[in-house]
Amino acid sequence: AMKTGSTTLLLVFVTMAARLGCGLRLSAPRFASLRAAPRRVAVAMSSTAERPSANGLGLEVRLVAEQPELVKVHLAARGASEEVLASVDEMATLYDRRKELITRGDAAREIRKRLSGQIGKLMKEGKTEEAEELKKQVEAANADADVCDKEQSEVDEKCGDSFTALPNLLDDSTPTGSGEEENEVVSEWGTDQRKVGEDGVYKWHDEIAVELNGWKADEAAMLSGARFSVLAGPVAKLERALTQFFLDSLGKKGYTEMSVPFIVGRSVLEGTGQLPKFEDDLFKVNHLVNGEDGFLIPTAEVPLTNLFKGGILDEKALPIAVTALTPCFRAEAGSYGRDTRGLMRQHQFTKCEMVKITSPETSAAEHEETTRHAEELLEALGLPYRRMKLCSGDLGFSARICYDLEVWLPGQQAYREISSISNCHDFQARRMGLRFKGQPPAGKKKARTVFAHTINGSGLAVGRALVAVLETYQDGEGGVDVPEVLRPYLGGVQKLSK
Repeated sequence: AMKTGSTTLLLVFVTMAARLGCGLRLSAPRFASLRAAPRRVAVAMSSTAERPSANGLGLEVRLVAEQPELVKVHLAARGASEEVLASVDEMATLYDRRKELITRGDAAREIRKRLSGQIGKLMKEGKTEEAEELKKQVEAANADADVCDKEQSEVDEKCGDSFTALPNLLDDSTPTGSGEEENEVVSEWGTDQRKVGEDGVYKWHDEIAVELNGWKADEAAMLSGARFSVLAGPVAKLERALTQFFLDSLGKKGYTEMSVPFIVGRSVLEGTGQLPKFEDDLFKVNHLVNGEDGFLIPTAEVPLTNLFKGGILDEKALPIAVTALTPCFRAEAGSYGRDTRGLMRQHQFTKCEMVKITSPETSAAEHEETTRHAEELLEALGLPYRRMKLCSGDLGFSARICYDLEVWLPGQQAYREISSISNCHDFQARRMGLRFKGQPPAGKKKARTVFAHTINGSGLAVGRALVAVLETYQDGEGGVDVPEVLRPYLGGVQKLSK
């Protein structure tokens, strides 16, 4: 939506993307001697390359126009194309042109208003010729105002199209880097209890699942093609146990469990940023939703965050913490040939999502807490992992700062991503009109209205957790020991076998 006025310039545009795609990353294995007890290890982080701070700034057209160099430095750190960088300067020019058009259009309308009053007076006085002359001036003013309005509309559209290609600014603590190789290890847990061995010593999850008669690859291919799965028997029950454990655990941590639609309209995906840039990664349905294109959700982040779109919340209600277990659907365009084995990269997978709506003052602490909630799930399952801070070149489109949790997989002898927890600041809130009413400034009666901050993360991706449990708890004889926390959900069963 775009609102225009002579004194206030407000452009609100719909923009891009929460980090999309299954995105499990392969990292080089880190070997260590085995010991019994898990531990958290703090790892020194490299310094962040200098760039102008964007703290306290929200990405909006006005900022792009008034501080283009700051925006371009942040975009360059993300690896933005020359075309995107050039669009920043173009937007600054368009912004200035827009102000000129508003000033000129308002002046024309002021002439029309002033002269229209004089015309009526002249007509009453019988001064027809003078009135006719003023009418010509009014017509000219009307024509000029119309020209300004038309060009302003064109400028708004062009500026809006460019704006939707801009990702979020970067948090001061986000390290500069070109790709995943430059992500920083923040901490590790269970490093010394990893199952480490030569290739082939530990089986992959799909081999284990086949031995349990719980993996039906041929049936899945017959039904839906590649990158879909059919689970059966003990493996299907283990997956269900994980979902129940995740939801119960998050409920105890204060998250309200939600049940949400799996199909949403285009504007909903625009609000969280998946559209328009990542449409090729989505599954589009052939029925309209609220009069617009409909899509299967790529993550529960989309419906959960949009539950609050267009609203003005009470600051006293913050933070809001919600969770939902949903299937996620991703076409994964451009990822063909990667992670084709087993459950590593699926078009449909189940995930338990955590979403928080916070104030700007508390979002950093809430982001850390949300990350710990995901880590505690891994620790309860006894799955060794490490926390990574993503560098600028690997950061998701709408995130300012993001932690990836990577779980150790014995079959692959590698750490693989199992959760991403992003703090988007007000990037998504601006696009969906999500605000909260805070306290009045000192000496004033009227409360301020502020854009909220949004946080989202997996708690956890169920399929990836299933992979980790199968590989970590394989007993070497075709069975799988059941983690203690999951046994109540499996009727007390301690070992999975045929």
